[in-house]
Amino acid sequence: MKTFVQHNLFYIIFFIGFIGFSQTIEVCGDCTITSLKEAIRIAKDFDTIVVKKGTYKAHDIVIDKPLTIVGENYPVIDGELKGEIITIISDNVTVDGLFIINVGTSYTEDYAAIRVRKSKNFVIQNLVLEKLFFGIYIEKSSHGKVFHNKVIGDAVEEYNSGNGIQLWYSHHVEIEHNYIEHVRDGIYLEFSDDCLIKNNVSALNIRYGLHFMFSNDDTYQDNTFENNGAGVAVMFSKKIRMYNNTFKENWGTASYGMLLKEINDSEIIGNTFEENTIGINIEGSNRIIYKHNNFKNNGWAIKVRGACYTNQFVENNFLYNSFDIAYNSKVNDNVFDKNYWSNYTGYDLDKDGIGDVPYRPVKLFSYIVNRTPETIILLRSMFIDIIDFSEKVSPVFTPDNLMDHHPQTKKVTW
Repeated sequence: MKTFVQHNLFYIIFFIGFIGFSQTIEVCGDCTITSLKEAIRIAKDFDTIVVKKGTYKAHDIVIDKPLTIVGENYPVIDGELKGEIITIISDNVTVDGLFIINVGTSYTEDYAAIRVRKSKNFVIQNLVLEKLFFGIYIEKSSHGKVFHNKVIGDAVEEYNSGNGIQLWYSHHVEIEHNYIEHVRDGIYLEFSDDCLIKNNVSALNIRYGLHFMFSNDDTYQDNTFENNGAGVAVMFSKKIRMYNNTFKENWGTASYGMLLKEINDSEIIGNTFEENTIGINIEGSNRIIYKHNNFKNNGWAIKVRGACYTNQFVENNFLYNSFDIAYNSKVNDNVFDKNYWSNYTGYDLDKDGIGDVPYRPVKLFSYIVNRTPETIILLRSMFIDIIDFSEKVSPVFTPDNLMDHHPQTKKVTW
């Protein structure tokens, strides 16, 4: 045991001593070293490379050793549309403060402004990425941070554009305080677990503000997803936590604030869904807690398309939506309880803040529009009020047990 401790102590002292001898290499037009590639070639492990302000035309820059690369006053790394610009293949790399432009476009290669491949303990921060194909691509990597980056694409069509920040088979990655716009998908995760996506803004993207598949135990918190082509898609995953996000102004015939498909054992708490065609579109998702969410001025607040069981919708606010709930089945074992419904017209004689009459959020007209979309032109006509009233008195097409038995008479606060 003593020998083992001594052996490890030797390596710790050696490592600290090695760090102490790390150097700083400067890159500039008038410096001894004029290119980032040359600086990386001559650098020793754990050196720092400072890139001075200026424009450096380069692509296929490979960082193959532990280094810190820092831009001073945002030097421009111009890839001249020739391919990928920076690729990290070493652990313990930090890239900070660069302005990277002109990534090559390809129909066979996913060229990125900066790629991290099979690496650990990386930091990608304070970058500005423009004129790109893919922005930041994290591949088979873990325990990294992607902080305070601005990713601005010029995507017009899905087929020839890439994603802003993409994770593939990557775990324990923190993505925080990034701004992404005008790419295909703002943030995309596939087979990536235990990640934190926090305080990002993803707007004006061609397809999804956020898109993830086959990724478990992830947390999405305090993000804004606004005015994206189809909204946000969360698919084929479990144990997802989505807290305090804003989904806003995702309009279109195939748009929604958020699509849930095959999501299980998750929490959706404290979010705002405002001015979307559909707030949440749910398919095949089970055992999810929806709590303390605001659904405001949407076409449909929630569309439940079937095979959704034992979900709980508790203490949410449904405010001035054209339809609160759409449901395409007469079978219901989901719980709706203690929500506030702006369309509720019941009374509260004992003044305890809970309506004395249960609320039925699924309207017959919602059922009709689901089957025949053209009938939406009849919305807000007196004819609709009559058929909705008749269905409330004697349910035939809508689930007779789908009701909120404790509707709140005032907005829920938390």
